[in-house]
Amino acid sequence: MLDLRSDTVTLPSAAMRTAIAEATVGDDVYGEDPSINALEKRVAELLGKEDALLCSSGTQSNLLGLMSHCRNGEEYIVGQEYHTYRYEAGGAAVLGSIVPQTIEVEADGTLSLATIEKRIKPNDPHFPITRLLAFENTHGGQLIDQDYFDKARILADQNGLSMHLDGARLPNAAIASGRSMAELAAPFDSVSLCCSKGLGAPIGSLLAGSKELIARARRWRKMVGGGMRQAGFVAVAIDYALTNQFERIQQDHDNAEWLFQQLSELLAGTEAKVRYSGTNMTFVELPDSLPADSLRELMAEHDIKLPGGQKLRLVCHLDVSREHLERFVELFKQWLSSER
Repeated sequence: MLDLRSDTVTLPSAAMRTAIAEATVGDDVYGEDPSINALEKRVAELLGKEDALLCSSGTQSNLLGLMSHCRNGEEYIVGQEYHTYRYEAGGAAVLGSIVPQTIEVEADGTLSLATIEKRIKPNDPHFPITRLLAFENTHGGQLIDQDYFDKARILADQNGLSMHLDGARLPNAAIASGRSMAELAAPFDSVSLCCSKGLGAPIGSLLAGSKELIARARRWRKMVGGGMRQAGFVAVAIDYALTNQFERIQQDHDNAEWLFQQLSELLAGTEAKVRYSGTNMTFVELPDSLPADSLRELMAEHDIKLPGGQKLRLVCHLDVSREHLERFVELFKQWLSSER
């Protein structure tokens, strides 16, 4: 089976399963799970923050971050296509009563700082209070230039705002940039680190920030039903991934770039558009004359899963080898010949 739909589909290795089975656990709601305590300390240090909190998912760690920064009726400024607005079921508004002020995302994955400055609300009882700027790195697989976030930090400080980073693929950003995760996280007051994507843990994300912010987030986590008991089994899987599966992310980037090169050659002369994100994703936008449904049917016959639609996001991860991709490219070539 080859699954190119996402990097969330990875399976734990035998060594990770052994680590899970041998985990030392306790009741985390009492603060007595040693594996969780050790992981939260480790991740806080990796991200250059005072404290961290284990959460069940990236959606939960983002939600807790937003709710820990903003009170009811306050506002966060966010990209129209960013995960914390578009793909988290409106949780900040529904559960936190927080108002999202959306801005169109630029081609490079950033938000126009000039537009942000215009959208910050004046101190007027007619308006929600602007409290937070929410960003992503990476966005759509694109690495965001660190200089941009440094400038955003200056703007935030000038207006008394906090900054949150959705670091769902922050490990990919670190590998691609050659910077540490602490360097990338430095401009932000809070960071959500998802561990079930490029790192390959089966579950879990962490929110990192100041001790005060994490204390608020811990209370919110309990309120939304996120208090966990013997979750050290989750923590040791993440710990194993951080130790053994971080540097290998470069292989995913190399594989995605190789796939981009192969598909670019195959689709030359067609109306298809092929783009490499710079990390672990290759995008293929097929014209109507090349129906993706027939491609999916062929690939399914050979145990290969692809995303839906005419625009395909092909994601490389630790369960995708170069041999897998060579097989995929050969089948793609067969499909292309049959459609021409």
